[in-house]
Amino acid sequence: MKKETFGLTKTELKILKKLSTPIKIQDWLDAVPLNHERDGETYMSPRKALRENKMHCLEGALVAALCLALQGEEPLLLDLKAPKDVDHVVALYKKNGYWGAISKTNHAALRFRDPVYKTIRELAVSYFNEYFDNGTKKKTLRSYAGPFNLKKLGTDWVTTEEDLFSLPFVLDALPHKQIFPKANEKFIRPADKMELKAGSIVEWPS
Repeated sequence: MKKETFGLTKTELKILKKLSTPIKIQDWLDAVPLNHERDGETYMSPRKALRENKMHCLEGALVAALCLALQGEEPLLLDLKAPKDVDHVVALYKKNGYWGAISKTNHAALRFRDPVYKTIRELAVSYFNEYFDNGTKKKTLRSYAGPFNLKKLGTDWVTTEEDLFSLPFVLDALPHKQIFPKANEKFIRPADKMELKAGSIVEWPS
């Protein structure tokens, strides 16, 4: 992919181009406060998220994908769908044929993934055991879709001042692959006390 500037300012480029590896991107994302959406639901572009200095998972994934694109890589997303829970979106990267993921999350487990996964399915399934509802104790991750290339949306997603309310619908409409057959639902063990304790840890308290 040819390196582009996506209409970013010199100041924005200076910040983002320093984030030249997945590890640097992840370390930076971890230091950015979580967007708790106190004033209502948001889907900010990378430009707006940088200015506001807060991000939730999708906003962080967009920033991460943009950083990768500025290094000449493809801006790819993976959508993790949990019908009875909140979906999670991560940015994908690939090293020597193996997939990894960059993740903005408030939780202890749904985080960065090193490039050790041969397939997208392997990577998606790595989130399964820790993806649960603390109230019901049920593991909720059911399907995944991706890689989705943000180039399909043009470049407006990078700098628009309008919230990207259509993007979740785009991701929802992707063909999702089921993680396990319905018949195996009854064999899924609820999260235990230790898992619930770990799941209650948050990085950015509301």
